[in-house]
Amino acid sequence: MSDKPKRPMSAYLLWLNSARDKIKSEHPGLKVTEIAKKAGEIWRGMEDKSEWEAMAAKAKEQYTADLEFYNANGGDGGEEKKKKPQKRGKKTKSAPAAKSRKKKQESEDEDDAEEDNESD
Repeated sequence: MSDKPKRPMSAYLLWLNSARDKIKSEHPGLKVTEIAKKAGEIWRGMEDKSEWEAMAAKAKEQYTADLEFYNANGGDGGEEKKKKPQKRGKKTKSAPAAKSRKKKQESEDEDDAEEDNESD
């Protein structure tokens, strides 16, 4: 496992972590998704977000410093490049072609077997 620093939380996420319990207590019975929607409404309606934006900026500065230190001391070194995960819903072009070739080959094999049986 890599010791690479994690990306910092946004101002919204910092606020949400501190406000989630209050939202739950003020609106009992809400599902997780409904709490998230309510939190979004509250965040959009907030006039002064400077406290949270300052915290996020400080976290980003710390992350930048940690990342520079990490990279200066070897970091990934390109040794273990991970393949980006495929997005949902996207199909690779090679998979259907491979399936159709396999089906075509199977049908040709069956045709050959039928011809062999007929010639006997």
